[in-house]
Parts: sequence; structure tokens; C-alpha cells
Amino acid sequence: MAGLAATLGSGAMSNSIAGVDETDCILVTGSNTAQTHPLIAARIRRAVERKGAKLIVIDPRKVDLVRNAHVWLRPRPGTDVAWINGMLHVIFKEGLWNRDFVATQCEGMEEVRRVVSAYTPERVQQITGIPADDLIQAAMCYGEADRAMIFYAMGITQHEHGTDNVKSLASLCLSCGQLGRAGTGINPLRGQNNVQGACDLGALPNVFPGYAPVAEPEVRTRFQTLWNPAFELSKNSGLCATEMFPNVVQGGVKGMYILGENPVLSDADASHVTEALGALDFLVVQDIFFTETAKYAHVILPGISFAEKNGTFTNAERRVQRVRRAISPLNGFRAEWKIVAELAARMLERGESREALRSWGYDSAWEIFEEIREAVPAYAGISYGRLEEEGGLQWPCPDLDHPGTPFLYAKGFPRGKARCFPVEFASATEVPDHEYPLYLTTGRGRFHYHTGSMTRRSVGLDQMAPEEFIEIHPLDAEKLGVQEGDWVRITSRRGAVQARCTLTDRCVQGQVFATFHFSEVPINRLTSGIVDKDAKIPAYKECAVRVEKIIGNEE
Repeated sequence: MAGLAATLGSGAMSNSIAGVDETDCILVTGSNTAQTHPLIAARIRRAVERKGAKLIVIDPRKVDLVRNAHVWLRPRPGTDVAWINGMLHVIFKEGLWNRDFVATQCEGMEEVRRVVSAYTPERVQQITGIPADDLIQAAMCYGEADRAMIFYAMGITQHEHGTDNVKSLASLCLSCGQLGRAGTGINPLRGQNNVQGACDLGALPNVFPGYAPVAEPEVRTRFQTLWNPAFELSKNSGLCATEMFPNVVQGGVKGMYILGENPVLSDADASHVTEALGALDFLVVQDIFFTETAKYAHVILPGISFAEKNGTFTNAERRVQRVRRAISPLNGFRAEWKIVAELAARMLERGESREALRSWGYDSAWEIFEEIREAVPAYAGISYGRLEEEGGLQWPCPDLDHPGTPFLYAKGFPRGKARCFPVEFASATEVPDHEYPLYLTTGRGRFHYHTGSMTRRSVGLDQMAPEEFIEIHPLDAEKLGVQEGDWVRITSRRGAVQARCTLTDRCVQGQVFATFHFSEVPINRLTSGIVDKDAKIPAYKECAVRVEKIIGNEE
């Protein structure tokens, strides 16, 4: 979000998934789409096979979509800015950029041109390992397309320079004028089903709902009027997730309320998470299952599943959709919003008036959504009635007569012109060396989701993937003296875990891959606490490790 918001004015997916059917060229990078977004991957394959769209895949791993790709670039981990600058270099050199669009819709592109002029295909090959001719082919394919789409995910963002990666991709998109039309755009693939909705409604430390900055007095006045004039809203930004746990250790945060998250397994440098949880004066965990994080809780509150609740989800393409209760919760279980509202009301009861208390008196999810429509201008034209009659609607939808917005920026950008940022390639802080000669990158597999708190309780899914296997390139395995199924120990500067290995050329030589689904192999004990300076996202994809063969599963 940080990169796209700074460049385009919105951190959301610019276009619709259905736009794949109308495009000529699809660039996928940092996404194992077939495993993590399989329906989108199926649509991409259909566009390639039936409609003749060109597919460019850029990923160090041999992800499934490589089978369908016209061009596959395999950069060294952590070198994304270099290959993006290299593609821009070729596009400018060959005159493939959209001069009219850049002149009328962009600012800063001249500085981008100056910076990328030094990123010749030959220099990019030295940095990334991508053959110069392959880079040229990919750039020509994207630059010559009438309509081109970029899809990216956490393989681009989960780096020390993740925001720079996104800004560079935005410059690539803008250079060719690939925005404001169907079948174009730059499209982040969200990691969960309501990430976009959570952000839209203010689950960020520096904004109110609708991305309204907390630092602006007129914004605070508007929300005080909407919610309750008795409240005085803070002008200070809060802490983001990766700042909270270090703050606990430093003696700042004393209490924490964790809802539907399992940071003991999912957060980077996870040993620091457990240290922080143990140092809290008070921890509440609210979830549908007893997770690894719940073990540290002073109080556990039972959540309910999607099948037991009413409300809305907003998906990656900004589409607001109804979720309807299919079964009733067990006796004594309540919707999360009811628990949060009652907690807030009880705390207010101690220090505020009854008038303030009534501001939390919702009777239904519908009432909350009506407030959302007031708080978030982009949602104002979306109602439960419309969602029932028309299905999902894409924001912005400013009034009840508006049809929703399949693609953004048809009439320009929120800030007037898109702002292009020149970015120089910079190496990651943590790179392989003599002691830790391999890169570890983490991700998800096909059969499990996130920390496995739900999927590993499914007998069928657990049978398909019952344990973790560390992926190692065969040439690396030969050097290490390991064979298929051997037990190995993976060690970083922060800790060690052990698991069995599998040999595959899906990994580039010099890189190993693991998921974070398995509590028996808590891989995030190894990953770095280094974060992107802007977005504060951890560098999950940049972790130096060594791998050693062990005899049996040593305890």
C-alpha cells in the first residue's frame, strides 16, 4: 500500500480480475499464483491458451505458471529494483514508452529516465543473473502490448526495500500508460480474503476509515462528530505490528489484544515475539482455535468462523461482498464485533458518560455497515439492499446510483498527476556469506494456509501435506551431501530448526524454500527482524542460512 499510495494515490488493486480476459500481456512477479491464488491463475492460463495473451513470469523460484510463460526471468533474490530498472531502460531506449500519457498524467518520469539509463541489460545481468537477451525480450513484450497487466504479491513486498520495489513497478506501468483502461493496471494480490477491507476501514496505525489521516484536525473533527462529540480523538499515529513487539520489550506497550492472528508462527524473528508476549502485563487472544499464541494469553475469548457471521468482505479487486450466516454459533459464542463493542462499552462505563456509552450500541452487522457508509466516502453508495440485488460492488461507489468502479484512474489520479520515484538498486543488509551461504525464502503451499490453525485440522488437507519439507536445489544438495528425504538443520543468525528436505529445481541454486504452516518447524524463528523503512514489513524473503545434514530427527 505504501508504494502505490505514494505513486498513484491509492494502495488498492487498480483493475479487476476479469480484466485478464481483455489484456494482451500479463506480467506476474513475486507471486506463486497457482498455489496461493489458484482461481486467478486459472484465468491467466485461459487468457494465454485461448486468447493469445503473452505471459511474463519473473521469479527466482520455478513457480507453476512458468509452464505457461512466454518469458521467464529468474533474478537473484533481492534484486528486483535492478531488473525493473533494466526493463524501463529498454522501454525508453526502444521508444516504447507512452509519451502523451507521461506528459499529461505523470511527474518525475524524467528523473526516472535519468536513473534507469545506467541499467543496461548487461549491467542488470551482472546484478541479477538474468541473461541480457531475456531481459530485452520481456521488456519488448510488455512495452509493445496495447493492454498489459502487472500482478505482484509478497515476493515483491516482503523485502527490506519492498516499497521501492512497488514504486519501481508503478513507474514501469506508468511509462507505458497502462492505467485507466480495462485490461491494464498494477494489481497487488492480497494475502487474505479481507485484507483490503481491513485497510479500507482503518486497521492501520496512521489513518481513520477511508484512509483519512489522523494528523489532520479537520479529519478528527469529522470523525468526532460522526462517532461522538464527547470523544477527543488522538492526533498521534499508533504502532504498526512490527513495532509493537519491540516496544513491549523496551517497556512501552503493557497490554495486547490479538484477534485472529498467530504471530508466534507468522511473525519474523519469532523468538522476539515470544519474548514480548511473555513480558506483557496482560494479553487477550480471541480466536476460533487454541493457537500457539493463545498459550501466552491471560484471557482467551472464543471467536466465530465465517460461516457463523453476517457482514461484508472486501476482496483484492475492491469488491464489497456479503457474507451471510449459514449456521448459528454455539451457545455462549458471539460475533467478534459484539465482543469488541461490549468491551469498549464496559471500559467507557468506568470513565465516561452514558451518552458516550450509547455510541457502541449496535444491534446488528447491518447497523455497523450503515456507519461505514457514512465514514468511508468510497462505500457511500453500497448498501445491503444493493449487494443482495446486484452482487458485489467495487469501490469507489460514492452514491446509490453509481454502478461501482471496475478500474481506477480513468479520469486521472487523486493527487492530480501520478508521481514517479527514481529508485537505485541497493543490496539487502543480510546477504549470504561464508558462514551462512544460502538464501532462505518463505511462502505458502497449496494445501495449507498461513499458520495452519484451520487447515491442519482438516483431515483431508493434512493427509495431502502432513509435514514440512525444505526445498533444496539438487546441486546444493550434492555439495551438502544430502538426499531426498534426509533430515537437515537450517540455521540463521537467530536460531535453528530441523525438517526433512526435498530436492527440486523449483529453487534457484543458492536458495532454499520453506513454508510457515507447521508448528513443528517454526521457520520464522530464522527470519530477520529487518523491516522496510516505509511500510515496516519484514524482510521474510531475505534471510541467510546454512543447511547441514543430521542423522534422524534430533530433539
